[in-house]
Amino acid sequence: MLSVCSSSSMGRRDFLRVGGLGIGGLTLADLLRVKASAAEQGIPVKDKAVVFLFMHGGPPQTETFDPKMDAPDGVRSAIGEVKTKIPGVTFGSTLKGLAGLADKMSIVRSFTTGNGNHDIKPIVGNTSLGANLGSIYSRVAGPNRTQSGMPTNVALFPRAVVPEAQERNKSFGKFVSTGSIGSSYAPFVPGGSGNLQQDMILSIPEPRLNDRRGLLGSVDSLRRRVDETGRLDGVSGFQEQAFDTILGGVAGAFDLSSEDPRTIERYDTAPLVPYSSIRKVWNNHKNYRDHVNSLGKLMLMARRLVERGCGFVTVTTNFVWDFHADKNNATVTEGMQYVGHPFDHAVSAFIEDIHNRGLQDKVLLVCCGEMGRNPKINKNGGRDHWGNLAPLMLSGGGFNHG
Repeated sequence: MLSVCSSSSMGRRDFLRVGGLGIGGLTLADLLRVKASAAEQGIPVKDKAVVFLFMHGGPPQTETFDPKMDAPDGVRSAIGEVKTKIPGVTFGSTLKGLAGLADKMSIVRSFTTGNGNHDIKPIVGNTSLGANLGSIYSRVAGPNRTQSGMPTNVALFPRAVVPEAQERNKSFGKFVSTGSIGSSYAPFVPGGSGNLQQDMILSIPEPRLNDRRGLLGSVDSLRRRVDETGRLDGVSGFQEQAFDTILGGVAGAFDLSSEDPRTIERYDTAPLVPYSSIRKVWNNHKNYRDHVNSLGKLMLMARRLVERGCGFVTVTTNFVWDFHADKNNATVTEGMQYVGHPFDHAVSAFIEDIHNRGLQDKVLLVCCGEMGRNPKINKNGGRDHWGNLAPLMLSGGGFNHG
């Protein structure tokens, strides 16, 4: 989110415009234009942040934010509905916590991502220049905060908080893609391998580290001069980001052990669905396990990051919103027990937390997937792909919700 002068500001309608990037219709040119306009008038990029919870697989609109209980059987929500704080508005029955916070969110029921294909749009797609949306933000804001070294663009996968979780799903696209804007702006990915906090602890004196920085730069300078591909620029950017992150002392932001235990408990989704209760007849049963065990802590880490200066955080678990009721995926009724309850718990905790901390104007939460699901339940009790409509939920960001 960028907040600039009135002559080039973007209203709520512009932000919610369907098309373009899918979320807001912004292009890189738009972002650079508004930043340049602000800079000319001495107005800096405001202290805003986005947490984008990508619901990979394609969430069903009827079991989430639009139950349509007056529709025929086989179309209306298979899990029933729950009343929200807003008269006449209901959510799917697994979203009880969010129903109580409906006045703090906006549900867009006319949103479409363009097609019903499995990929990772709108977080990465043709309309985002093939780059993670956070990389576009980072291109404008810079890859690190100058004072702290905090990365401005971070992608969180289950291993960031649960080391034994599966490797992130790369079958449908690369969440860390930067397209043509340069690998220097790729998301920082904690927990990719090894112990993140140990990897980020400074184990040699700072002056010696600075010496090594200079030496490394000297050794690589000749190669960089003759490189015409631009790839070494990305390597240099990653080196600089690593040094800045270590010296800036931001590793603590990724360390949940320093968080208030009561806050951890409020976010934690692991106790909600024991792995023993997840039926192993579905090939994706480990995906459900990782989703349950990690989502709450991922959202807590996202809050810690934006609170400390990160501007864009991508959060996703391992492809759990696909409800075909085939050998891989559960029925929509069963699957929403594995997926919906943790989603409700983690997201409601996040919304409450940012309001309690006074961050509701700074932090925008976006929740959507790459598509929606068919209005008609299939013969096996699942819902198939649907590109004509997709759930979209927004909270915070300084908007008037409800």
